[in-house]
Amino acid sequence: METLLGGFQAEIGSISSDIKVLQEKSMDMGLKLKNRKVAESRLAKFVEDIIVPPRMIDIIVDGEVNDEFMRTLEIMSKKLKFVEVDPMVKTSVALKDVLPELERLRQKAVSKVFEFIVQKLYALRKPKTNIQILQQSVLLKYRYIISFLKEHGKEVYTEVHAAYVDTMNKVLSAHFRAYIQALEKLQLDIATSSDLLGVDTRSSGLFSRGREPLKNRSAVFALGERTNILKEIDEPALIPHIAEASSRKYPYELLFRSLHKLLMDTASSEYLFCDDFFGEESIFYEIFAGPFAVIDEHFNTILPNCFDAIGLMLMIRIIHLHQLIMSRRRIPCLDSYLDKVNISLWPRFKMVFDMHLSSLRNANVKALWEDDVHPHYVMRRYAEFTASLIHLNVEFGHGQIELNLERLRMAANDLLVKLAQMFPKPKLQTVFLINNYDMTIAVLKEAGPEGGKIQLHFEELLKNYTAIFVEELLLEHFSDLIKFVKTRASEDTTSSSERAITVSEVEPLVKDFGSRWKAAIELMHNDVITSFSNFLCGMDILRAALTQLLLYYTRLSDCIKRIVGGSSLNKDLVSISSIMYEIRKYSRTF
Repeated sequence: METLLGGFQAEIGSISSDIKVLQEKSMDMGLKLKNRKVAESRLAKFVEDIIVPPRMIDIIVDGEVNDEFMRTLEIMSKKLKFVEVDPMVKTSVALKDVLPELERLRQKAVSKVFEFIVQKLYALRKPKTNIQILQQSVLLKYRYIISFLKEHGKEVYTEVHAAYVDTMNKVLSAHFRAYIQALEKLQLDIATSSDLLGVDTRSSGLFSRGREPLKNRSAVFALGERTNILKEIDEPALIPHIAEASSRKYPYELLFRSLHKLLMDTASSEYLFCDDFFGEESIFYEIFAGPFAVIDEHFNTILPNCFDAIGLMLMIRIIHLHQLIMSRRRIPCLDSYLDKVNISLWPRFKMVFDMHLSSLRNANVKALWEDDVHPHYVMRRYAEFTASLIHLNVEFGHGQIELNLERLRMAANDLLVKLAQMFPKPKLQTVFLINNYDMTIAVLKEAGPEGGKIQLHFEELLKNYTAIFVEELLLEHFSDLIKFVKTRASEDTTSSSERAITVSEVEPLVKDFGSRWKAAIELMHNDVITSFSNFLCGMDILRAALTQLLLYYTRLSDCIKRIVGGSSLNKDLVSISSIMYEIRKYSRTF
């Protein structure tokens, strides 16, 4: 038993050492398997990344440029990057086999997409093509081609870039040139170099302006409905052939807005497309060099011949509103262009404004004067012109315009005073000035409540001249009464000096007034109605005159009460209430 068990023990010992050996072998095999798996996965990835499958070759060489082609291009792009980037790959033997094939495939892909894209770009040149639809629905689908060329075909990308810039530059320049030519046929000439505030337009004689109907003449100085364009700033641009069919003509600022509306919309669309398709904003400026030049050329021929100050001011406002629209769209591509246009408009406006100013300063007073006390047409022009500019400057608040309008006001007032001095009688001079100031204030008020300093200035002048006229009118009918009241009525009547006022001194005044005061008031009323073109202004003046007369007569009555024996005149005195009744009667006439 002992030997049997001993043999058993020896056997178990050898089995245990066998198990150990097997365990070591198993661990060794496990490790080898793990290493092989790692090697295999790396190798499989390497093989997958470096191998060029026949299907890929077929698609790139013979396939059409479509969605599958684009996916294949992306896979090929990854392979090309893999070969370039990994240093291990560069030393591998496999690369030497694959690289020539891969390079040939790259060249084939680059030349194929180049032909494809150039062909699409030429479609943009076809007449009557809707460029924006072509860009959005066709070209943007193939934007990956551009990034592929940027990475793997730089020399070809440069050609595509140049071809696109050249195509769009020519197409858009031609579009704008054609649009501008069509707009020029619709232009309505509003002002020439002789349409100035202080120029006499009555004597144009044979050479009178036959270019446009008379109703447009008022547009030189009055804003009228032209201001509506600022409310329609975002309306679609004019379509020339439709406008031409209705045979309407338009002031230049309307065409100017249309042209810039078209420019803004085209530029916004192109700028966003360049950013999406090429990933470069700078291309926009290369493309638009042409259209900008076309618009500049047009503008440079229009601006030197523009003598329409209100039109120029409207254009300045339009540019300002267009800048706001572009900043709301968050598209900066027209910033410098719109600034440039704005900078060119201001000096022209200033020049035309100064021409108006000089025309008032150097006006021929004799040629302008008419023997008529009603508002003068130069003053009406001035009032409408000033009201228009004040109205356009409200939201703008441009200090320079306010300064210039102040200079214009002084020149207009100087000319008006010179015209007034042509009347032989002081009374006519005063009536002429009152009529003109009243009309000017009315026009400024009509333009809106923004008349400001200028309106206040004319109101002050109107007040002063009204007081002068009232005195002149009363002196004409009651000179003795006024002279007495002014010189004697304030003296002390009770004093025993030699100069004491006596009943005999006052009696003729009282009897004279009593006999003809109603007739005199009627004469004054008729005088006022014929003198003043504005009925309300005339009635205010008459009321002021009658009130002043009442004051004079009241002072006379008070004076008589203080005279010794003055009560004997009571029967001849007109009662204050009678005069008040008469004044009220004239107040009721309007």
